[in-house]
Amino acid sequence: MEIYTHTFSNGIRLIHHPIASSVGHCGILINTGSRDEQEEEHGMAHFIEHVIFKGTRKRKTYHILSRIDDVGGELNAYTTKEETCVYASYLSQDFERALELLHDITFHSTFPERELEKEKEVIIDEINSYKDNPSELIIDDFEELVFAGDPMGRNILGTPERLAGFGQSDIQKFMRNNYHTDQMVICVVGQMDKNKVLRLAAKYFEPLPANLRQKKRPASLYYRPQSIDKVMDTFQSHTVLGNIAYDLDSPKRLGLLLLSNLIGGPGMNSRLNMALREKNGIAYNIESIYTPYYGTGVFCIYFGTDEENLNRSLKVVHRELRRLREARLGKLQLHNAIRQLKGQITIANENRENLMLSIGKSYMLYNKVDSLEETWAKIDAIQASDLLEIANEVFDPAQLSYLIYRQS
Repeated sequence: MEIYTHTFSNGIRLIHHPIASSVGHCGILINTGSRDEQEEEHGMAHFIEHVIFKGTRKRKTYHILSRIDDVGGELNAYTTKEETCVYASYLSQDFERALELLHDITFHSTFPERELEKEKEVIIDEINSYKDNPSELIIDDFEELVFAGDPMGRNILGTPERLAGFGQSDIQKFMRNNYHTDQMVICVVGQMDKNKVLRLAAKYFEPLPANLRQKKRPASLYYRPQSIDKVMDTFQSHTVLGNIAYDLDSPKRLGLLLLSNLIGGPGMNSRLNMALREKNGIAYNIESIYTPYYGTGVFCIYFGTDEENLNRSLKVVHRELRRLREARLGKLQLHNAIRQLKGQITIANENRENLMLSIGKSYMLYNKVDSLEETWAKIDAIQASDLLEIANEVFDPAQLSYLIYRQS
């Protein structure tokens, strides 16, 4: 993989991957998310993602939204528990237009109070919409259960009560305290000359004053397995079970990713999809999710089913987890699991926007990017004995937590 990198004097890093395409993608990734909020700031990181488009020193909302749309491009942003990203897709000749706009909204937004109040209503609608989707809500509620009492457990959206109190000065304070220049990465994927990319990035980002991170996030979290049932007004019963898991730096991370993909990944032939849906017809949506974070991680399995099939479904899930704890995968099973994961990763990288975000995140977290060949080699090195050890650690029945939304 052809990669060019540069670090500016203020700590902001640049990474560029040239590709032969008339479409380019660039983004600013910031190693800050909802995990970095104080209790009174709950929802602030996501709120900033919304209002960052609402006006700068030289642009109003309409001009921001039209700047890329007018040339057929797209402007977007997202927030997670540990990162914030603003990014754009565009025709290659409009690279500077996109880069300058990302710089403007990230560093020169003015957050007009009138716009803040309007956007609070939009986010409250988003919160209410989210509550109407139990299959998504239960995942956040499960992390709140697993990370009880820690910022990691709070959902990203915040609450209407907290949102109501946010003002311009609160936003600016959060950004000063958390938008650290040495935790920012500008990522560019497209058919642009590396010297031009560096020159334009330097033009807009080199003059920014340094604001370096002075302390690390706390990494140690207390975990105690819990089991909670809630009666909900839903058409199905929804269930999540899982455990804390390996963090971003763990050598076992790829092994758990492989196991998660095998048991409930996107493939229609995942073990749980075959057992619950294809063989027994008792669940429609089944998935296994592994999310590594700084200093911790979480693994969970979700499924929705009729109340009458809930206990039967749980027995099937436990049976599949027990199989992985008690018996090593055979050579052919391991080969097929590895081949499937490698194929999924390779196909995902064909989406150039996803590739840009993936490269940027890897560089932000690890200060390097593995090529596909290097990633494949790491996956190929996973042994059946490694997976057996991981399964016994993460799928230990005594360490599993449960959250169930039961039909009312």
